[in-house]
Amino acid sequence: MGRKKQVNKFPVAFRKMALERLKSCRNATALAAELGIHRTQLYKWRDQMEPVEDGSGPAENSRERELRKEIRELKRVLGEKALEVDFFKGALQKVEARRRSSSGFGGQASTTKSGS
Repeated sequence: MGRKKQVNKFPVAFRKMALERLKSCRNATALAAELGIHRTQLYKWRDQMEPVEDGSGPAENSRERELRKEIRELKRVLGEKALEVDFFKGALQKVEARRRSSSGFGGQASTTKSGS
């Protein structure tokens, strides 16, 4: 007969402590080794115990999630600014082209003469 799978080997308090430490640690593998668990177990606990905002990526209250949101927002703003720059470059090129074509020698001035 096969071995039964051990369910909930670690207490909830231990899991919560591990997840809090995971949020601020730089090396999940080292943290997992220190705690005596496999690295993937940390991520399984995170996915089970912390709510997920849109079903993809890390939990909404994790530092990684906050940084991903900030990156998305910055990319969006950067894209808008790039569009603005392209628009203004095109407008400037059109203005310069009009000035060059109307500034030929001997041409009529662009201002009207006064009535005197």
